[in-house]
Amino acid sequence: MSPTILDDEPDGDWTAPGTYRCAPGVYRIPLPLPNDGLRAVNVYAIEDVDGWTLVDSGWALTVAEELLAESLSALGTDLQGVRRFLCTHSHRDHYTMGVELRRRFGSRVLLGAGEKVGLDEINRPDRGQGGSSHMERLRQAGAADLADLISANPPPRMDLRLWEPPDEWLEDGAVLTVGPEGSAADGTGPLGRTLTAIATPGHTRGHMVFADGDHDLMFTGDHVLPTITPSIGFEPIAPPSPLSDFLTSLQLLRDRPDAAMLPAHGKVGRRVHERVDELLAHHAQRLDDTLAGLAEGRTTANEVAATLAWTRRGRTLAELDPFNRMLAVLETAVHLEVLVERGLVASDADPTPTGPGDRDGDVAVVHYRAV
Repeated sequence: MSPTILDDEPDGDWTAPGTYRCAPGVYRIPLPLPNDGLRAVNVYAIEDVDGWTLVDSGWALTVAEELLAESLSALGTDLQGVRRFLCTHSHRDHYTMGVELRRRFGSRVLLGAGEKVGLDEINRPDRGQGGSSHMERLRQAGAADLADLISANPPPRMDLRLWEPPDEWLEDGAVLTVGPEGSAADGTGPLGRTLTAIATPGHTRGHMVFADGDHDLMFTGDHVLPTITPSIGFEPIAPPSPLSDFLTSLQLLRDRPDAAMLPAHGKVGRRVHERVDELLAHHAQRLDDTLAGLAEGRTTANEVAATLAWTRRGRTLAELDPFNRMLAVLETAVHLEVLVERGLVASDADPTPTGPGDRDGDVAVVHYRAV
């Protein structure tokens, strides 16, 4: 049976393979993320003048590429028909397929300029393989045992060619034309639209969302997701205060006109403002809960993380697998740093190092106390 275009159903399984019409001229294509709790990533195909523009690209895996090709065939095109990729950020499920297909078919890859720091670090000749900066941050958080466990079981080696630089670095406010100027009078052919690239640092330094104000749409990437909260600052070199950046970026979208949300993970159909309000409330509560953990006598990010509930199922820190335990501890650390910035908490480093750092010698545990 030939692939067909389906209408996007809010109550359906958003991860089911297919080509889903979610707005005039915009199609959602979920691609698989094997052995990943996110299960799938939404790639959005937008009809263009001489081919197709895709928002995000998927993870460079054979199974994902085959599904992308099949889904594009429902639109009467193929992988070679993709003119460019607008990547919201450089995580593997958003960026690497675009780089791989560019190598073979000549499509262009565009990425937020803030991601250059992370890509440069990934491609640093003396960096080697593995997340040494994450291990350093875990040791600072008092989770040396977890750092040792993860270091002893490293992930498969990365193909660094998949993190080659983009063809174009996008600056905040860049305007991209997709389709012809205006639209055909008879309604045939591509619908003309302009997308505005909006810098939304937090999930990563250079995360971008793409706003289509004329058609009440926003491609929100991982910045605003419908049912989960994104990891904060999980990148090769984290900025000084990624949670502060994230909260500021949420408020930035709250202050813009509302739009229908087209997220990278999860169902379409929600409004940006509604979900932003929920995320701001969630992090406000999380900051209160983090303070409460300090009041119980906990002093490190690892100890405070153990007092909190994790995931929508309310799991304990000990119930999480090592990777998600790492994300939980690092997220607790960035919440503690925001409390320090707000003058509610003080911090100091233990004079006894816990192990080697990435570049700067030994790493000391950071302790916190309410003031």
